[in-house]
Amino acid sequence: MLEPNWLGRLAAYHPERRALWFRGRWLTYAEVYRRARRAAGFLADRGVVRGDRVGLLAWNHPAYLDLLFAGPLLGHVLTPFNHRLSLGELKALHAYTEPRLLFYGEGFQETAQALDREALPLEALQEGGEAPEATRVGLEDPVLLLFTGGTTGLPKGALLPYRQLLVNAVQTAFAWGLSREDCYILATPMFHAALNALATPLLYLGGSVVIQERFRPEEYLDLALAHRPTLLFLVPTMFQMLLETPGFLEADLSSVRFAISGGAPCPAPVREAFQRKGVRFKQGYGLTECGVNCFTLELEEAEAYPESVGRPMPHLKARLVREDGEEARVGEAGELWLSGSAVMQGYFRRPEENEKVFAYDGERLWLKTGDLAYRDAGGRFYIVGRRKEMFISGGENVYPVEVERALYDHPAVREAAVVGVPDPRWGEVGVAFVALREPLEAEALRAFLRQRLAGYKVPKHIVLLPELPKSGPGKVQKEALKKMWEAEHGQA
Repeated sequence: MLEPNWLGRLAAYHPERRALWFRGRWLTYAEVYRRARRAAGFLADRGVVRGDRVGLLAWNHPAYLDLLFAGPLLGHVLTPFNHRLSLGELKALHAYTEPRLLFYGEGFQETAQALDREALPLEALQEGGEAPEATRVGLEDPVLLLFTGGTTGLPKGALLPYRQLLVNAVQTAFAWGLSREDCYILATPMFHAALNALATPLLYLGGSVVIQERFRPEEYLDLALAHRPTLLFLVPTMFQMLLETPGFLEADLSSVRFAISGGAPCPAPVREAFQRKGVRFKQGYGLTECGVNCFTLELEEAEAYPESVGRPMPHLKARLVREDGEEARVGEAGELWLSGSAVMQGYFRRPEENEKVFAYDGERLWLKTGDLAYRDAGGRFYIVGRRKEMFISGGENVYPVEVERALYDHPAVREAAVVGVPDPRWGEVGVAFVALREPLEAEALRAFLRQRLAGYKVPKHIVLLPELPKSGPGKVQKEALKKMWEAEHGQA
């Protein structure tokens, strides 16, 4: 039986081992566990009981892990809010999830108290007495309520149980070849999947995590030089920003065993720039609802097949389903369905949304990811984009990811995103939104694409922007780009 309160075991096994670095000092495993027990004690004194949501609005901070590891001792559900959202959006999410308590970090007092007049500073979590160590939860109890990307409408809250957290930690540790000697800098937002992408798997093994409050590329390089991380885990935008940071070319990254890009396909020029510095690269894939690492690939194979996300994790099954419900053939795109112990319980208070994403095949439950992928003859999977992003131009399917990869092959392209828009002649055509490193005419870029893509895949329109809009986790917001186009040109 898996043990939800595994941190208590590790604190007993190696209490003085370094666990978390934050603001200039290391916290040992014993200290991290004491913080969790004090947090649980404070929550209990405030009347929090099993199943209550506890909200957090803050930059990256150990308080996220205080509340996460306090969960088995009390049974509450950590509900982190995206601090990049507007007050109106946060109010809607607060009303949806109804947290019993809300904690805020530096700079967020006014916003938090607009949501809840009784909101508390996160330092209050350490003012309680230590809660008893008795585990009060089972593997199917929820531990995290994480919001999906929410490109349209109110984001949904995915309920992740202890079963998911533990299975993800175990299979990530072993399938990715992690060890207790590994260290990484946690720079992606902790209100998102960063908590269980690499932090919990590493801590599960006894490794160490350096917390960066918010991503600043210059500071990240300084932290890398100071702490000699063995792993890098960032989204493509962050890797790109590192490349453009003064000092990157001279930075010593020889301690890094490999880098993992998540959130979106990483452009080839970015991967190749890190590889020239001796940093080996893997492409990751995951989603909040199947939290969060779904595929794996050995380093040598990842370098031979750089566009592939690999094969399913050991305790995860994958299938590709065509529009007609049949299995996609080798090389044919289909919607990716996943099944296994890492799948969420469901969306919080959204039964109608659960009906859309869950499907049963006999007794097996499948999660419809909404992502399109294909599989090669070797069983390796390749993500080609969101199902809703694919468009049909002149009767032919166009996958924006394929076009974006071709755009990134041009040395002048810094960022690129492709969306489909209505067209009176072709039904739909592509619009490429591009941010450049250096001046380039749109027609020159289109001519470059014609050498690499079939004519129907070449965007009919190219829009040059200083930069592309992004979400909190660093993903390009394609819905915002589409609305920008519609506002100027109409929908047809």
